[in-house]
Amino acid sequence: MAVNDPIADMLTRIRNASMARHQTAKVPATKMTRSIAAVLEAEGFVSGIEETGEGISRTLNLGLKYKGKQRQPIITTIKRVSKPGLRVYSNRRDLPRVLGGIGIAIISTSSGIMCDRDARKQGVGGEVLCYVW
Repeated sequence: MAVNDPIADMLTRIRNASMARHQTAKVPATKMTRSIAAVLEAEGFVSGIEETGEGISRTLNLGLKYKGKQRQPIITTIKRVSKPGLRVYSNRRDLPRVLGGIGIAIISTSSGIMCDRDARKQGVGGEVLCYVW
């Protein structure tokens, strides 16, 4: 099945897998999903990324993290901001702060995909893809 918005599809798969307390979330592998997964891993939201499959059927297996005895998901909320029907851009001065810095905003910049903190450091703005906390 063809997906119109692969980023929203990825976020939904991660959200559903963590709500169901799965160990991993399977996501179709594209350049964009690889980059977002790398940011999530660097920020400590996922434990590992493993790529499986051949050719067009390549998938990313993202290791999900939980905390405590009740296994509460580390990712409590993951929300798409910029959608195909309504793109949301932010210049370097107006980059969003998610929950006062507790969460992250993943931003697609001219220097690649990065979290809001790195974008601020490099002094670049771009398309606000999603919020994670």
